[in-house]
Amino acid sequence: MLRNVSAQILRQLVRHKTTGTGMTLEKSLNKVQLLGRVGQDPVMRQLEGRNPVTVFSIATNEMWRTGEGREITQKTTWHRISVFKPGLRDVAYQYVKKGSRVYVEGKLDYGEYTDKNNVRRQATTIIADTVLFLNEPYRYPQDEQDNQDEE
Repeated sequence: MLRNVSAQILRQLVRHKTTGTGMTLEKSLNKVQLLGRVGQDPVMRQLEGRNPVTVFSIATNEMWRTGEGREITQKTTWHRISVFKPGLRDVAYQYVKKGSRVYVEGKLDYGEYTDKNNVRRQATTIIADTVLFLNEPYRYPQDEQDNQDEE
């Protein structure tokens, strides 16, 4: 009995019947949450006749134990982030830095583009609605060495 009531309430939440058209509109959800480190400083791009966009990538890591020796294996996945919202776009461009730990919330977007060799390619992008800065950038060991060489 309780399951039937719950199912009816859920159906009412996700469906809306429009009056006069006979159509039923269903709500849907496209939401992504990522927590990771920025792979490179952001770039702001603007195509002719379009609003600018800030683009950067973040890496997320997945770890698990394998085998009898319980060795730890790690897989890194890279995600392309695009920020279109004017205020957020400018703040992300100014403050996101390579190595920063960030939380990104947004939606998945699939698209196509033609590369410089005239080959059509598919791209998956996260369109960011929220970018939270969690700490200062991680200092990569090679960056530390470069700084010492300059002194």
